[in-house]
Amino acid sequence: MIVGGTVMGSAIFLVPSSVASTLPNPILIATVWIFAGLLTYFGALAFAELGAMYPASGGQYVYLRESWGKLTAFLFGWAFLLVIRSGGTATLAVAFAIYVGHFVPLTPVAAKIVAVAVILILTLVNCRGVRLGAAVQNVFTVAKVLGVTVLIGSALVSPCVSVLEWSPPTVFSWSDFGVATIACLWAYQGWFMGGMVAGEIKRPERNLPLALSLGVGGIIVIYLSANLAYLHVLTVPEIAGAERVAAMMANRTMGEAGASVVSLVILVSIFGALNGGILAGPRVYFAMARDGLFFRKIAEVHPKYETPALAILVQGGWASVLAISGSYEKLFSYVIFSSWIFYGLAVGGVIVLRRRHPDFPRPYKMWGYPVTPALFVVTSMLFVANTLVTKPVPSLMGLLCVASGIPAYLLFRRSR
Repeated sequence: MIVGGTVMGSAIFLVPSSVASTLPNPILIATVWIFAGLLTYFGALAFAELGAMYPASGGQYVYLRESWGKLTAFLFGWAFLLVIRSGGTATLAVAFAIYVGHFVPLTPVAAKIVAVAVILILTLVNCRGVRLGAAVQNVFTVAKVLGVTVLIGSALVSPCVSVLEWSPPTVFSWSDFGVATIACLWAYQGWFMGGMVAGEIKRPERNLPLALSLGVGGIIVIYLSANLAYLHVLTVPEIAGAERVAAMMANRTMGEAGASVVSLVILVSIFGALNGGILAGPRVYFAMARDGLFFRKIAEVHPKYETPALAILVQGGWASVLAISGSYEKLFSYVIFSSWIFYGLAVGGVIVLRRRHPDFPRPYKMWGYPVTPALFVVTSMLFVANTLVTKPVPSLMGLLCVASGIPAYLLFRRSR
């Protein structure tokens, strides 16, 4: 529920438009979504092996620490708190307020109040216990899957009004395929969140690999089904030109009520994704503090609720500041590409640790080794290199944001 619920936010309702504008062919559209899904699945398999080896709260931070050292792990945690997770939370909260505005007109100030309110409410929910946060996650993940299923079903039972030519394209560009892959990978963002709570999972050596496989596998099926539904009702040029492709499709299949249905499904979807990030993300800062690389109070567990309550409050407070200030948009564009550096390093850690500790107990071994982790690492590096070339200024600013963690690391290490 954490994996699937965190991945599926609002992207599947918006990203298909940019994919269709880059690859105006049904076969290529389906192929790029499958390709990006398989890459994500390879990453999930790598995290499953690492999580089964090191079933501790903190997920990716722990994997980076064990394979590349504490500095690399700290820089990930620093960027994760500063922008990646907090900025992602702020982005989702602002999007939530926008879709609330479909039902209740909101002034700019009221929209910011709604965004902050949803962050703080879910922050308090997750402070009060893992079971409560998990219950919210389970309910809203099931609700969003049911909502998306209704949208897909409404399209598939409608008459096919688009004329598709399921034939190979006459012109093909690897560059365009790469650009579309990046857009799809953005829609799969969040697949790694399940490992963050590995220290609180029963039988993690079994359940974490199972959760990652089922979560990512289920999302691939849902995403591909949604795109086939869009292609069933809309033409490729219509999809490419639509700002909100799901709303356009729902309007065709359900009439004027379609826009309200889509807005409600997106609200539920965003709420579930928000909760997943607020539940899992703070375990990174908790693990950092346990290593003596962050404020010691962050390492404390609440005596009554048995949660890393202060870590959750810190993330919620900083995400609220970003949502109010609006600075999350620029910061997020700076650092989102550098998160792929850490994804590549973490998956590459499978190769490093197999060579360094060949006899270490591995309750689960990823399929396709070493081809699958190598393919993921190469794709991550290509993603980073492409962003550096096409967007040099934001990329360099992102690297500076990450590098700002070096003096902080030295300070925490000295104080320890």
